[in-house]
Amino acid sequence: MMRTRPLKVALLGCGVVGSEVARIMTTHADDLAARIGAPVELAGVAVRRPSRVREGIDPDLVTTDATALVKRGDIDVVVEVIGGIEPARTLITTAFEHGASVVSANKALLAQDGAALHAAAQQHGRDLYYEAAVAGAIPLIRPLRESLAGDKINRVMGIVNGTTNFILDKMDSTGAGYQEALDEATALGYAEADPTADVEGFDAAAKAAILAGIAFHTRVRLDDVYREGMTEVTSADFASAKEMGCTIKLLALCERAADGGSVTARVHPAMIPLTHPLASVRGAYNAVFVESDAAGQLMFYGPGAGGAPTASAVLGDLVAVCRNRLGGATGPGDSAYTQLPVSPMGDVVTRYHISLDVADKPGVLAQVATVFAEHGVSIDTVRQSGKDGEASLVVVTHRASDASLDGTVEALRSLDTVRGVASIMRVEGE
Repeated sequence: MMRTRPLKVALLGCGVVGSEVARIMTTHADDLAARIGAPVELAGVAVRRPSRVREGIDPDLVTTDATALVKRGDIDVVVEVIGGIEPARTLITTAFEHGASVVSANKALLAQDGAALHAAAQQHGRDLYYEAAVAGAIPLIRPLRESLAGDKINRVMGIVNGTTNFILDKMDSTGAGYQEALDEATALGYAEADPTADVEGFDAAAKAAILAGIAFHTRVRLDDVYREGMTEVTSADFASAKEMGCTIKLLALCERAADGGSVTARVHPAMIPLTHPLASVRGAYNAVFVESDAAGQLMFYGPGAGGAPTASAVLGDLVAVCRNRLGGATGPGDSAYTQLPVSPMGDVVTRYHISLDVADKPGVLAQVATVFAEHGVSIDTVRQSGKDGEASLVVVTHRASDASLDGTVEALRSLDTVRGVASIMRVEGE
């Protein structure tokens, strides 16, 4: 039997995502009510510019006083899609204090203060859901928190930023340089006027922190995530990758150590074999590859951004939270019982692709190989080409630690036969 009194929803932010949330709540009202067991009512919309026309939204619902809205006391769920740290953090904790559960898409805030927000939700017996914070429409948070709750996740590796994947895909498929591909992404609306958060990996790092915390049941903050942007990736790197049967992606990688005693979280460009499922993710799409003990290998794929896809994830959370509200229960909260340390990047072990500019004369390869051996880094393959006294030497290593590779590169730079280190890139997914 359906309850007739509606559940009241406060919407914080009415931009690209917020306006889609409001639209879907209105156009799918009957379906949402049937799925929840009660109607849902948009009770207020907090915005910064109230004079802007918002199609389909009653102007009487619009307010600039977000604090008053979340303090009303009759609000059942607050949907936060304004982003940033403040005032979002204060508004969310205020919502808990006044009896509302929260659905958020705020990756930056959750990566920085997720533990405190979960604690506030638990203190007040309310839900905190955030499916939309990591990969847009892709169902990922709930499968990790619920469907795989009985399994042991060992690795999460994914493409979690559509802008960077679009740029790298263009460089790979057309031979374009980085700036040319970025200009096209900007013209098509995939890249912001200031793309720093995307291309320098800040956006992906926040998502990696969230994913690692959920996957490994431990505390991982944004500051724990190693971050390396993709602005130095060149068309020459793609040419080298193709010679190895690889492509290049900006990856978020979260791993449990082999001994189970620590975890790592990192974001950086990497070569991956064309045979890996992530290599076929094109354009602005996202995909996340999960490896666990019992389930084995799983991949989640779909649009990772945009108003409607992100709103889809928000509405999914809204339905779940409203159902919990009607049942007098709460869903899964924070799970950080393992308290595993996050290892520094220097401890991470992976393969490397190193391209060196060297003198084209006898003995160079022997000198370079000696340096690798002295630092305990085993060489898998070497490729050399050159003429007129200059040469290029490409070395692909077996698995080595980041710290040992750093020492190797420093020693290589001291050789008088090495003119420079053209590029260094990790090789993942093998």
